[in-house]
Amino acid sequence: MLKISTPVKRLLPDFEHRAQPVISPHQFIIRLAHSGVIALALIVVSLFTGMVGYRIFEGLSWIDAFLNASMLLGGMGPVNTPVTFGGKLFAGLYALYCGLAVILVAGIILAPVAHRILHRFHMEGRNQ
Repeated sequence: MLKISTPVKRLLPDFEHRAQPVISPHQFIIRLAHSGVIALALIVVSLFTGMVGYRIFEGLSWIDAFLNASMLLGGMGPVNTPVTFGGKLFAGLYALYCGLAVILVAGIILAPVAHRILHRFHMEGRNQ
């Protein structure tokens, strides 16, 4: 069984066991909001990391660094082509990270919905 440390476990939403009843709509909205806050925090940290990287490695202004980082996080690609070796290396690694971050954020947001659907399906099967 996977052991998760206590500080990390407090951040993650606590899903009910299959033997427990489905949570109320109000609790589900709170769970969705909790997942949304986690996803938003990940996006903010990722955006800030990209901005700092572009600022340090390419010497871009804060607004240009924001534009490049947000375009990469959004899947569009950079606006300013990197010219330095460090900038090219950072942009490539950051682009790879952004692709994985999008998948992670989608999973964080969709996990409560998928869990609720599967939990309801399991509960309906047990009642028959």
